Amino acid sequence: MADRLLQIARVAGAFGVRGEIRISTFTEDPLALAAYKTLLRQDGSHGLTITSARVAKGGVVARAKEVADRDQAEALRGLKLFIPRDALPPPEDEDEFYLADLIGLSVETPEGEVLGRVKSVHDFGAGDLLEIDPPQGATWWLPFTREAVPEVRIAEGKLIGVRPVESE
Repeated sequence: MADRLLQIARVAGAFGVRGEIRISTFTEDPLALAAYKTLLRQDGSHGLTITSARVAKGGVVARAKEVADRDQAEALRGLKLFIPRDALPPPEDEDEFYLADLIGLSVETPEGEVLGRVKSVHDFGAGDLLEIDPPQGATWWLPFTREAVPEVRIAEGKLIGVRPVESE
């Protein structure tokens, strides 16, 4: 897990004429972005070094060491920004976890049948969905609700999933 990168933000474009950047954040506290300072690109290479940030609608407005003017800020539009998973503080309680920690877990029925592995976690606006990669066939989606996922056992490397009944 130590080498896994987690997307925490995306550059939305320039703000003003002095090289500030609008950044959409995917963190609970938008200013957490500034605390990480050095943000990476998806391939792990250096992305941006945040020197200051303030909360704005939908995220933050920030200054970055690498950006001097509006044109440079605008050229970064769409850039996804990542941090290493191990840069996050550990969960406070034993039964807490990050959604990113679900990726790679085995998905089993309450009876022990293996349904696959968690390939990704997405929120398309109606709540979190787990993309399940089964041993055979196409991936499928499992809502991340108490009903569909009654147990998460991070230490055991698995979660218990109840596959939705397909309507006819």
